[in-house]
Order: sequence, then structure tokens, then C-alpha cells
Amino acid sequence: IDRALKVYHISMEEKYHRDPVPPIPELPSTVRKYFFNILTKNYLFMKKCVQSNPVVPIQQQWLMSMLTLVPQSLMEGKDRELLAEKLLGEIIRDYEMSMRRCVVRNVLTKPDIKGLEDEEEAPLPLSPLGLDFSRPWHNNFIQAKNQMLSNLHILHPTMKTLLDFGYAAFSTFLILDLSSFRLKGPIDCESLKTDVSLSCSKAEEKILNTWYQRVIGLFTQKESLNGVKLDQVDSFYNCVATLMSNQLKDLLRRTVEAFVKLFDPEDRNGLPLFKMELTLDEKKMEFYPSFQDLEEAILFTVNRIGQTLQNIQTVRSWLMGGTTTLDTELPNHVMVWATSTLKKSIRDNLEGPKEYFENYVERYGWLVDGTAQAQIERFEAEEHSFDEYT
Repeated sequence: IDRALKVYHISMEEKYHRDPVPPIPELPSTVRKYFFNILTKNYLFMKKCVQSNPVVPIQQQWLMSMLTLVPQSLMEGKDRELLAEKLLGEIIRDYEMSMRRCVVRNVLTKPDIKGLEDEEEAPLPLSPLGLDFSRPWHNNFIQAKNQMLSNLHILHPTMKTLLDFGYAAFSTFLILDLSSFRLKGPIDCESLKTDVSLSCSKAEEKILNTWYQRVIGLFTQKESLNGVKLDQVDSFYNCVATLMSNQLKDLLRRTVEAFVKLFDPEDRNGLPLFKMELTLDEKKMEFYPSFQDLEEAILFTVNRIGQTLQNIQTVRSWLMGGTTTLDTELPNHVMVWATSTLKKSIRDNLEGPKEYFENYVERYGWLVDGTAQAQIERFEAEEHSFDEYT
């Protein structure tokens, strides 16, 4: 053993003092270029051969499993089937591309030479940049859900009953019976205003005697406040008032929209008929009522609808003997839309009568405005022959 160790130390000392191995002489540039070209061509050829091999197709059950993760509500609707097919096509293409890249990367080693920098064999990214599929939000979601269940009064069973009352009372009901407008035949402006006012008053009385009484009866029961904490009673009744306001506002809005639809230029079956007379007063021909009066009568209907149901007490006010009323005023944008739409429709529908009136005045107005009488008097004052008189 001692002899072996001695020989080992001698050999290591000789190796330490030995001259370094000379470097491998560098090949000439022409040879290197030729060699790199051959290497590049060989790599690209082999890569093409590997990529041309068939790829095991993605299993159909995998695609079906992906579709089951999509909520059913997102799968319903126009062109959703075509969209799903398009998305599955993208998934299939990405899968095949990823498989080919993985095969190339596992079979070939890309040489580190110039000209192959853009050749990509890495697999597709696992997920798009910026998307995080972790679930740190889940606990927050559960906490927020529980908080809503305890504080959001709209989820209270009494609110569901209130919603049912509103649906039963208002789903097919309008403040005005618009189907009778056309059936009444031609109507004058004052009669229209009177009929509209009476209809709105009757509708309001009906609502107060039916729907409102059911609502009051609901909240006079002790069970209506089950589960509501003492410090939440005020907010609970505020929620009740908001829900009732929304139901009544929706009723008024639907009535206004239905009335405006009567003047739809593409559907004249429900267009109301109005009485208009061509009158002669003090040597002046004009329509009665005037176009302005007709427009005011039609817009009066919209305003009268908006004035309905404006003095209904809140449930809390009724129970406590207060005077607070529900906010049932129509949003300003609804009134602006209805007014502008009706004005345009009125102008369009009055183009015919206006043109007829102007043509009539142009042809016969001189007979009644004094022009004809002045011509006769001037003719009589002049001296004319018998032939000119005849």
C-alpha cells in the first residue's frame, strides 16, 4: 500500500508540472461556414420530418369535459353553438401545435448556431400571461355571501311575497286601456284629456284597493319581520319602500312606452284618430284644433300618466301614522324620450293635413281674405264696356 501511494503521489506531481494541452486549432471561416450550413440544413430537415409525423388526436371526451365546465346559461342563445365549435377548434389546434413542439424538443437538440434563433420548440405557455386561476377569492366570496344574506333584505321571504304581489297585479296591467283608443273612432282633444284623466284616476283607485291593501295586510302580520334584527328594522322598511317604488315606476314606464308605441310609424293599426275641422273665421282659414293644441293634448297624456300614483304612503308611514310617500316619479330620461318621440311622430303624421291645408289656402284663400272683394270693387269703379262685363 505504501508503495502504491508513493507511485500515485509521483504521478500526480508529474501531471501538475506537465505543460498544458494546446488548444484545438480553430477551423478556417470557410470551413466553419460550410459546416454550420450543413448542420442547419440537417436540423431543419430532421425537424420537418419529425413535425410531419401524425399526432395523436385529442380525445373527444376531453373536449366534452371542457364544455361541461361552461355554465349552461352561456351555452344558450343565438350563435352559441357556432361559437362553441370555434373555441373547440382553437383548442384542437393549440393541442396539436403543442404536441408537435414537444416531440421536436424531445427528439432533436437545437444547435446553438446563428440562423436558428427563431426556431421555437418550446411548448405552449400553460396559461395566458396575466391570468391567475388560483382561488384566493373563495373565502372572501363565502364571507361576502354570508354578509349579504344577513344584511341584504331583498333576500328575505317577505320580499319574495311582495314581488309576487307586484307580478300578479302589474304583469299584464297598464294605467290606460290603450286598446280602446282606436276603437273609439275620431276623438276631440278635450275628450281625450277627460278620458285619460278618468282612466288614470280609476287605475290608481283600483291599485290602492287591491295591490296596496294586500301589501299592507302582509306587513301587519308579525311573521313579516321574522329574522330581522331590531337595529335593522329601519333599513328593512327602506328596502320595502324601494321595492314598491320600483314596481310602480316600472308600471308607469311600461304604460308610457305602450302609449308612445301607438304612434309607431311602422305600425299604424293602433294610431289614435282625432277630429279636426277646417274653419273660416274673420276671413282666415285654419284647422281646429290647431296643430299646437293637438300636440299639447297628446303630450298631456304622457304627463298625466306620470302624475299617477304619486301620493302613496310607504308601509312604515302607514303603520306609524306618518306622511312619507313612495318615490314613484318617472325618471327624467323616460319623459324626455317620450316627449321627443311623440313630437316627431306628430309632425310626421300631420305632414299630409298640413300640405292639404296649404294647397287649399293657396288655391282658394284669395276668395275669403278680401282679395277677391277688392278686385270686384276696383272693377266696378272702373268704366268697362258691355263685353268686358259679360
